[in-house]
Amino acid sequence: MPRVLWKGAISFGLVHIPVGLYSAEKRNSFDLTMLDRRTMKPVGFKRYNKETGEDVSWDDIVKGYDYEKDRYVVLTEEDFKRANVEATQTVDILSFVDEDEISSMYFETPYYLAPDKRGHKGYALLRETLKQTGKIGIANVVIRTRQYVAALIPVGDVIVMNTLRYANELRGTDEFEVPSSNLKAAGVNAREIEMAQRLVDSMTAKWNPEEYRDTYHEDLMALIEKRVQAGQTEVITEPAQEGEERPAKGEVIDLMALLKRSVETKGKAGKQARPAKARGRKSGPRAA
Repeated sequence: MPRVLWKGAISFGLVHIPVGLYSAEKRNSFDLTMLDRRTMKPVGFKRYNKETGEDVSWDDIVKGYDYEKDRYVVLTEEDFKRANVEATQTVDILSFVDEDEISSMYFETPYYLAPDKRGHKGYALLRETLKQTGKIGIANVVIRTRQYVAALIPVGDVIVMNTLRYANELRGTDEFEVPSSNLKAAGVNAREIEMAQRLVDSMTAKWNPEEYRDTYHEDLMALIEKRVQAGQTEVITEPAQEGEERPAKGEVIDLMALLKRSVETKGKAGKQARPAKARGRKSGPRAA
């Protein structure tokens, strides 16, 4: 069971559903230790008093808000809660919107909301109502010391709470030079669009997240294992010499030729796969 981040409740109208909040992420990351390259010994961080230079233990550390130069208001976890108890313990649904209205750019971090023993009926009611209406709930929630706007989305039997970026956290696009929707001005012709659509059709498949793997993480782990097996754990790899071939600046790309080759490649792959399926279908009745 993952660690609960906080316990509170989902609130909409007069409905109050006790829940726990859990992280839904499990990132493929490396816990790397910083080493002194001269001795290969770990490099540590010191917590010290910047005025006296003395070490400070965790028990003696508090958080402070700098309201003037070198003057602080001390704040504890209890202060954060007491500032607004309802905000820090409630997923307060403000409205419901159609699930396809929110651009993917706004989605930030997913969390699972799970009911406690007293919240099962209300949880099921909210989840099924969201499913049947095709809506998602837009809510305010405080996680640690920051307030978020969040979307409550039914995913299978679980309600996922995905924090959203505020509108002012997204940059505008005015500073970028991008082609206009006038394809003729962009130099794109109808034949190229048709060929591109054929390529998209040939590559279209059902979404299956299990098909996609973090191959970079796997390759890096394989490299680490290879170094361990070879006894080369302390070898420092120097940067490669520059001299790799790169596309020339201003090089004209023949999109049509690339599209044709892509479609042909996908077509050949499809033809090679079909006979095996056909043989399987024909042999079925004979085996019966």
